[in-house]
Amino acid sequence: MDFVTPLLSLLGCLADYLFRKVEVAANVDQNIGSLEAALEELFDVRDDLKKEVDRAELLGLTCTSKVKGWLARVDKVENEVRIIREDMEQQKRQCIRCCCTDCYLRCGIGKKVADAILLVNDLKGKGKLEVNLADGLLLVPVVEIPSRPAVGLELMLEKVGKLLRHENVGTVGIYGMGGVGKTTLLKSINNGFLTLDHDFEVVIWVVVSKDYVIEKIQQAIGVRLGLSWDETQFQELRASRIYNVMRKKKFLLLLDDLWEGLDLEKIGIPIPNQENGSKVVFTTRSMEVCSYMDAHFKLKVDFLNELKSWHLFQEKVGGNEIINSPPIFNLAKTIVRKCGGLPLAIVSMGRAMANKRTKEEWIYAVEVLSKSPSEVRGMEDVFTLLKFSYDNLDNDILRSCLLYCSLFPEMYCIEKEQLIEYWAGEGFLDSLQDSNVQIMGHAIIGSLKVACFLETGEEESQVKMHDVVRSFALWILSEHSSAEKKFLMRASEGLLEAPSVENWKRAERISLLDNGIITLTELPSCPNLSTLLLQWNKGLSKISNGFFQSMPVLKVLDLSFTSIRELPKSICKLVELQHLDLSGTKISTLPKELGYLTNLRHLNIQRNPYLRSIPREVISGLCQLRVLNLYYSYSGWEVQDFSSSPEVRFTDLECLTDLVSLGITVNELSTLSSVSHSKFLQQRIQYLCIKECEGLQRLPISSYPGDADQLRRLSISNCWKLRYLEINEAAAATHNWLPSLEILALNGLPNLTSVWRNKVNRGCLQNLRCVNISYCHKLKNVSWILRLPNLEIIYIFYCEEMEDVISEEEVREEDYFHAFPNLRVMSIRDVPELRSISRRAIFFPKLKNIAVINSPKLRKLPLKANNVSELPTVYCDKEWWENLEWDDSGTKETFLPHFMTA
Repeated sequence: MDFVTPLLSLLGCLADYLFRKVEVAANVDQNIGSLEAALEELFDVRDDLKKEVDRAELLGLTCTSKVKGWLARVDKVENEVRIIREDMEQQKRQCIRCCCTDCYLRCGIGKKVADAILLVNDLKGKGKLEVNLADGLLLVPVVEIPSRPAVGLELMLEKVGKLLRHENVGTVGIYGMGGVGKTTLLKSINNGFLTLDHDFEVVIWVVVSKDYVIEKIQQAIGVRLGLSWDETQFQELRASRIYNVMRKKKFLLLLDDLWEGLDLEKIGIPIPNQENGSKVVFTTRSMEVCSYMDAHFKLKVDFLNELKSWHLFQEKVGGNEIINSPPIFNLAKTIVRKCGGLPLAIVSMGRAMANKRTKEEWIYAVEVLSKSPSEVRGMEDVFTLLKFSYDNLDNDILRSCLLYCSLFPEMYCIEKEQLIEYWAGEGFLDSLQDSNVQIMGHAIIGSLKVACFLETGEEESQVKMHDVVRSFALWILSEHSSAEKKFLMRASEGLLEAPSVENWKRAERISLLDNGIITLTELPSCPNLSTLLLQWNKGLSKISNGFFQSMPVLKVLDLSFTSIRELPKSICKLVELQHLDLSGTKISTLPKELGYLTNLRHLNIQRNPYLRSIPREVISGLCQLRVLNLYYSYSGWEVQDFSSSPEVRFTDLECLTDLVSLGITVNELSTLSSVSHSKFLQQRIQYLCIKECEGLQRLPISSYPGDADQLRRLSISNCWKLRYLEINEAAAATHNWLPSLEILALNGLPNLTSVWRNKVNRGCLQNLRCVNISYCHKLKNVSWILRLPNLEIIYIFYCEEMEDVISEEEVREEDYFHAFPNLRVMSIRDVPELRSISRRAIFFPKLKNIAVINSPKLRKLPLKANNVSELPTVYCDKEWWENLEWDDSGTKETFLPHFMTA
């Protein structure tokens, strides 16, 4: 019986084992169903998580390694379940063939299914947790932004790159006119960090725009940082959340299209500094915004040069064989030139001309672009862009002053002072409180330049209007009803005759300047005309007597640099005239009718050597005269009150109580003495020409402190005995004498041994920009110019005994420390004894041109070759160049590309 018990026990264990196997086999199908259901739920969790990841990646975030690992494990278990299914199908087929019911048991499929269920459920639980993890996503450092190629912006990209690597630069402002490529540049900066090595943890791009809302900026930044957005949160709380994230990161914030200063702290952006290493770069159309933003550097995006413009136009037209063909090439060049290097205009015109194949189509395009550019497809988009800036100007005065500039030809350099006087004559400046119209006018010019509507001309004293801006101004005018008829603009069109008077009737402003008009014989009726510009019609010699009789509200009349010899008698009808320019004409006598212009404030008759007579009654009638300029003009002043001569006297000028600016010419010692003894004249003379003053040996410029402080131009010529200029001892003691002098011209002074008898300190002549010296044979040097901080131009011609421009004996060591910071042009001609400009080399940071002609003893130029891009062009004889002495051959080779034969 002893063997029965163990046997029964063995049979029982065997039965239990077989029962469990049968149970597993019976449950396989049921477990497979459970696995399928669990797997579906797992896939739902995975798909939800993938959607979150995809959405986050669009915002510049990426998933953590933890999330990536979970997704990989889901893919792995999906593959394992697929294999299980394939195994089950194979076992089923075998079971059918062998009539077996325990195939699942033999291959272990049941266990695999059970294990898979446990794994799927585990992944499902962890996946649900991952979806809610705030740290399951990481910031992508840079998100690519779609952008067109940055044509012509390579140098700017390089500059910005250098600034971003500079530890002391936190904020960079990029400004320029609308359509010039600022946004393209900023996008290129952003996308550049996709491939560049950098240590920014996050680069954030935000479009601000004109009517920005702080909450929208916060939302854009918050989303980029992966922060949730709650519409109910206060602005300050959102700022705090953004700040707490960004202060822990080294960031680069790119802000596009700022129209005004942006308070970064209010948004929640930490101020970039050397400690946090973060940077802010923004674009704007106004340089003023750069100042509001405390930009460490302000970079202006300039227009494309001619070559870059042409390449961009070619690209957009798309067919080089068309635009390079002889009939079309010059027309295409004209179109590109009229676009003025503005990328948006070039792109628009290129696309508009892409399918134009005939010469006639291109001729028509040039004509339309010249007369009605807004009709060209795409150009209205350019103008719409500029109109945002136009509307953003502070007031209507700025807008009126801007539109007035369209009276001048394309890219015409306008003297700032002349433009301001036009504005004053039109009454644009009447509503402003400051009595000094020049100060007000310069402020307006500054605002228009800051807004990128005006540019500096060829000289600092000039401004010009970009071609596209001028076309935009004409477009603005054409938007108003009948504006084209109110503005008759035919400047620089080669006209030989004035337009028919029928076209003048409704005109408010007419510009016919710089043409070939010879006579004005018709009698126009212009009841609304306020400005008439006829200057630089050099052949204009006759104006009919009744020409001005029907211009009752004319305020600005410019007849300068014409050949008229007399004014029409109808000039007396211009009772509202405020600005009259007769400079450079051949008028010999001012008619007494001029004295009826009681509202005249500005009378300019400079550079008219023909003027011989100014009746007293003319000047006495001009009781509101504010500016009178007779520089290089009338010199027949009567100085004795008891004289019976009807000619004007200085006492007549002293009766002009509103006079603030005076230009005069004198050629007598007695006249000069009267000027020097009249405090009224001394305090108002801005332009003084002294010529052929016999017996003048020394010239006392200023007798008392404050005298001659207004003097801006001084010309002295053909005074044979003059030995030096002198500032009175009391005035010289101030050490800042002649603070307003801008131009000094000394010509034909053979006995001049020293320009200034007084010592010239660095505080003197602070605004002197141009020195012109010729035929001063006894002058040995002009060492004093070394101390002029704003000198831009120096001419030295025909000075027989000059040996040095700068003499070592007359300057100190410290004078070289800040020598010539603004000098642009130096020209030396026929100075036979000249041996040196300076004995030591000088760095000229702004020198563009230096010319040396017929000065054989000058063997060396005082130039430092610090930077090839800053070297000036040297104009000289080839033989003289070949014999120049250099410190080393390398310096000569460096300068060789800058040599030009004179």
